[in-house]
Amino acid sequence: MSTQTSGLAIETAGLVKTFGETRAVDGVDLRVPAGTVYGVLGPNGAGKTTTVKILATLLRPDGGRASVFGRDVVREADEVRARVSLTGQYASVDEDLTGTENLILLGRLLGHGKPAARRRSDQLLEAFGLTQAADKQVKQYSGGMRRRIDIAASILNTPDLLFLDEPTTGLDPRSRNQVWDIVRAVVAQGTTVMLTTQYLDEADQLAARIAVIDKGKVIAEGTKGELKASVGAGSVHLRLRDAERRGEAERLLRARLSAEVQLEPDPVALTARLATAAEDTAAGQAARALSELTRAGITVDNFSLGQPSLDEVFLALTGHDTGSEADPGSGSGPRSGSGSGSGSGDDTKDEVAA
Repeated sequence: MSTQTSGLAIETAGLVKTFGETRAVDGVDLRVPAGTVYGVLGPNGAGKTTTVKILATLLRPDGGRASVFGRDVVREADEVRARVSLTGQYASVDEDLTGTENLILLGRLLGHGKPAARRRSDQLLEAFGLTQAADKQVKQYSGGMRRRIDIAASILNTPDLLFLDEPTTGLDPRSRNQVWDIVRAVVAQGTTVMLTTQYLDEADQLAARIAVIDKGKVIAEGTKGELKASVGAGSVHLRLRDAERRGEAERLLRARLSAEVQLEPDPVALTARLATAAEDTAAGQAARALSELTRAGITVDNFSLGQPSLDEVFLALTGHDTGSEADPGSGSGPRSGSGSGSGSGDDTKDEVAA
């Protein structure tokens, strides 16, 4: 298998990882196209971080197989490490060093001469909007600035594949948007990004395809539109001209379309949840709804057709929201890599012992 023939950055089949009696990863199958953002969505404890650490060669799988750009993560771990980088859930740069000092130090460790490390540091600080904070200790940075310097450290040597493990956990909305812009810019330069997140809006904003993982298993996979269509709950939002006829409109939609109808606080508004979210069928049912109302002499001033949110998709697929217990393989401390330095034996030992 090679990227030339498959176009895949990641491929797994039946991937398994156990911690004692817990199957943190329970037969995961993934096919991640190169050059995209691939979202892995699930609650804490779903197995997202453990899966990433197997793919980044920090953990050995107990079953199944996994490859990165056609290289087996166990047999060809060195080749995999040379092409990937991992930014974990916590900033792992040295807080007592400045932003510039951190990036130059990591650049030197990655084999750059001092002038080249300085140039690369300056480039990244400017690109990530950190030039004014370059000479400040990282411990003086805000949470969003720390995430940006951490991602900058991960792409000192531009990786073919960047793992971002819940990169915006705990950030304010402005900082989250800044990180999202960075992710888009990284992908625009040709890097594939695997993004794990428990934030549904983050997956919706960034990912071309999404795998929903729960209890160590992939329970759904596809584009955002495919996932939303799979739960069968498109809706049409209506505003009537005459509030007195809303009750009649509600009864008609329930009877003719077998729709679940919700009356909105606005006395002229109602929402009919349709039987399917497939765009063509939902649009057809919306047209039928308007036709039925017109035939009954009920005037609709405006309407809109919508698909369910990813929140509704996740709840329908799993029966719960994205809050849950900790991933057995997630560890408790900072984990981050840059270029070929994405993992170490000590990290692996820590994870196995977790």
